[in-house]
Amino acid sequence: MSRRPLSIGVVVLLTVGFAIAWWWATRDSAPAPPETHPETMPTHEPMPGMEHPGDKPMSKAQTRGDLSSPSPELTSRTVTIAPERLQTIGVRFEEVARRPLEKVVRTVGRVEIDERRLARVNLKFAGWIDELFVSAIGDHVKKGQSLFTIYSPDIVATQEEYLLALQSIKELGQSEFPEVSRGAKDLLEATRRRFQLWDITEDHIRELEQTGKVLRTLPMHSPITGTVTRMEARRGTYVSPGTELYMIADLAHIWILGDIYEYELPFITVGQGATVTLPYDPSTKLHGHVGFIYPTLDPKTRTAKVRFELKNPGEKLKPEMYANVALKIPLGTRLAVPRDAIIESGERQLIFIHHGGGKLEWRSVTLGVSAGDWVEVAEGLKEGDHIITSANFLIDSESQLKAAVGGMGGMPGMKMSE
Repeated sequence: MSRRPLSIGVVVLLTVGFAIAWWWATRDSAPAPPETHPETMPTHEPMPGMEHPGDKPMSKAQTRGDLSSPSPELTSRTVTIAPERLQTIGVRFEEVARRPLEKVVRTVGRVEIDERRLARVNLKFAGWIDELFVSAIGDHVKKGQSLFTIYSPDIVATQEEYLLALQSIKELGQSEFPEVSRGAKDLLEATRRRFQLWDITEDHIRELEQTGKVLRTLPMHSPITGTVTRMEARRGTYVSPGTELYMIADLAHIWILGDIYEYELPFITVGQGATVTLPYDPSTKLHGHVGFIYPTLDPKTRTAKVRFELKNPGEKLKPEMYANVALKIPLGTRLAVPRDAIIESGERQLIFIHHGGGKLEWRSVTLGVSAGDWVEVAEGLKEGDHIITSANFLIDSESQLKAAVGGMGGMPGMKMSE
């Protein structure tokens, strides 16, 4: 019974002694590498003489600085490019200024006959065509020129009535009976009015009065000066009232019908000048004006018809020909930049401003109207800003655009400003 407590004490003493001996032997040796988490693991081996990173582990915020901080696209709008690199890539600069803008609207039109200078020749009585003086399409006629002669029993009878009325006036005009005198005058007036309704000219009536002879045939005359574009008259043909025998068009003044897109219509007004050129002869230029803007829109092409009116010297423009039409529209003086200075990035437009020393700032702008190589800037710039006008190298690809506005820090000669 007395040996059991002694054995326990000896075991305890031996255990403590072995622990002290082990600690004394190993206290100067290097400690084993601590178990590390991937988030706190150093990214490179420590340099000689530097404090060991294991003495003070890095926090998550320190190791994830690039992920937790805002992106450069949101925190910075400036890019610094070495002046030597700017010179190498051929960057050009220009000051923003107000300048007069002129918009050019172009369209292709079709030549049409001026409907107000078109005449149709037909008869208001029946008869037979006796002789033709104008017998081919394309013949040029003058106003009052004889086109053909016609025999009509109604015309012959009316001439006879007119001569009888004249004779009655001579014999009964001085009658002591007013009714007789008035009847003779009324008959003469009714016969003369019938001639006028049939478009018999006054010179034929005067000739009938002077000669007193009834003409078997009467000539019909052209109502305007122009070109015969359609003809149905043939010698010996019976013609009923209303039959169209000739169509005569004055081609010295013509129309051109062109299609204008709906987004260009606000710039078009009646009376605006227009320049007309021919596809096969660009050296020929004719000048006209907008005569009418048609009130309807083609739902398929989203265009409206616009009528241009112009003179046609020498009748060089023929109906159904095509012609190029250009309208120069002054837009007034506006703040404008070259089109090449604008970078299209999808939802917005960017312009780079040069602050000197290679420091560039990109700025989002609001654009207005376009006029050739110039574009109005409604918001985002002010007069005198120094902008880059040769920015095409920035838009070669989407990646270059992103690098230009956010990630140029790693490119040679470029760094993002904080």
